[in-house]
Amino acid sequence: MVYMRRVLWLSLVAVAAVSAQNIKTGPAAGSAVPDFSAPDQAGRTQTLKSIMGPKGAMLVFYRSADW
Repeated sequence: MVYMRRVLWLSLVAVAAVSAQNIKTGPAAGSAVPDFSAPDQAGRTQTLKSIMGPKGAMLVFYRSADW
């Protein structure tokens, strides 16, 4: 029982420590994106205007394991 309390206490302390950090993760979902240009997988330059459809665009960023 003492072991379980200690594990619970340490878990709560760890969560509190992580939550207390002001970690910037990027723009909020639904926020406006400034115009940009970037190469696509074929090497062609794409802009926000060129990928925007009639309902908008969804941008997804991820970090690959190679970086």
